Amino acid sequence: MSATNRFNNMSAELETTRFSIGYALAPNKVQSLIQPCLVNHAKDRGIDLIPIDITKPLVQQGPFHCIIHKLYDHQWKKHLNHFSLNYPNVAIIDPPDAVERIHNRESMLQVVNGLKIPSHNENFSIPKQIVIYDCESLSDPSNTNTLQFPVIAKPLVANGSATSHQLSLVFNTDGLNGLKSPLILQEFVNHGGVVFKVYVVGEFVQCVKRPSLPDISEEELGTLGGLLPFSQISNLTSQGHDAMHIEKAEMPPLSFVHDIANGLRRAMKLNLFNFDMIRDTSAGNRYLVIDINYFPGYAKLPSYETALTDFFWEIVHKKPSEAASLEIKECQDRSSDHRGPQLP
Repeated sequence: MSATNRFNNMSAELETTRFSIGYALAPNKVQSLIQPCLVNHAKDRGIDLIPIDITKPLVQQGPFHCIIHKLYDHQWKKHLNHFSLNYPNVAIIDPPDAVERIHNRESMLQVVNGLKIPSHNENFSIPKQIVIYDCESLSDPSNTNTLQFPVIAKPLVANGSATSHQLSLVFNTDGLNGLKSPLILQEFVNHGGVVFKVYVVGEFVQCVKRPSLPDISEEELGTLGGLLPFSQISNLTSQGHDAMHIEKAEMPPLSFVHDIANGLRRAMKLNLFNFDMIRDTSAGNRYLVIDINYFPGYAKLPSYETALTDFFWEIVHKKPSEAASLEIKECQDRSSDHRGPQLP
């Protein structure tokens, strides 16, 4: 066979080969993410998105070339670990142990201070914060006198539950009395009412501007007391968050954002996440990473289906080892004992 014919045969084989991405997501996540635009775009690239039945062992389903997930219960983790032991070369996006690190708001941001990125005119860090594990510590001034009010009170656990989103702005020590532990107290930094949300999908990085908490002047702080849940913050000042206000905000340098994103991706061993970053209004080149979220709402981004499909394509087209090829074949054979016809 000539080189030209071999090339044509290889091209034809690549065009007809299909790859299966299994997804295990909560119903509301499926509704927002697995939209026709994503399903069809992926299908055009030879990638089929397959829902996973979380009530059945993974080894009885598939075959899968990759699994994406955002479920946190013990049984799911057990299924995933068992599957990984049997098929270690099938990509799991992302490893449960790596995801768990950002479910704790203390360990979540520790990685930021350890990042080493190329030199920029800008610098970055995290806000000063402390962990409070019990209510007795809240009433002891020695535990909080290192912080400057106002502070943001955040539950220690950040697992996407309703409770983990119950944040409050605390103006003085009196406001600490209404809090429940364990929690993080994080210094509030004036940032012009704009937060930069940076979305990461593998090597793809996109930064967008969104409205945030308004600045608090010294005069206002003197008239405020106690605490306010975030849901009531809009009543705090008259500072507007209209489209023009957001539009005028200067974006951070793209190379700076990419370097932080890539540094976090490597350090956390995660591919699907976003992080929130603010710019300190008292020092225009100082940025603070204030939050990191796993597998965020990508559907909010324009053309999100292209970014995700490109990432899926890169994952499934990484040169497979012979062992990985055998695993896919074994998974096909084993799952055929439990199901009907399988994907080729």
